[in-house]
Amino acid sequence: MTEARTAAAARQAERQPAFTLVRKDDPTFVQGRRDFLKYRDLGVTAASGGVIRAQITSAKAGLTRPTGWHTHICEGQIVYMLSGWIDLAFADETIRIEEGDSLYIPGGTPHNEIATSDTFDLIEISVPADMGTEPCQPPPGCDGEPQAA
Repeated sequence: MTEARTAAAARQAERQPAFTLVRKDDPTFVQGRRDFLKYRDLGVTAASGGVIRAQITSAKAGLTRPTGWHTHICEGQIVYMLSGWIDLAFADETIRIEEGDSLYIPGGTPHNEIATSDTFDLIEISVPADMGTEPCQPPPGCDGEPQAA
């Protein structure tokens, strides 16, 4: 077994993860980073001892202005679009993720959500569960302001 696998197995044993089931008829909503979104907890944070967070993020109104440039303090973030779309600016390109698309954003990657459909739903997974967000300056050659603190 490699050193990394041995360390991962030791962390796993310390956490004592639990089996969890979250029913759609009994959702738990949690506070999130943005006031205009609803965040539905999928029970993974508690079950994994804070190692992974999984949630459904829903918007019932589109983005009215860009979120501002920011990074996340995490190992990585995965987004899977259930419905709608989001436009994101990165240092070297702007992309649109739409229903059925997935996106991986490594921790510390500057980005800016610049537009969304009027409504959307997505699954977001992050490692670790307690993912921080910090404003940052736009990358060279990119427009926009840092995210408001």
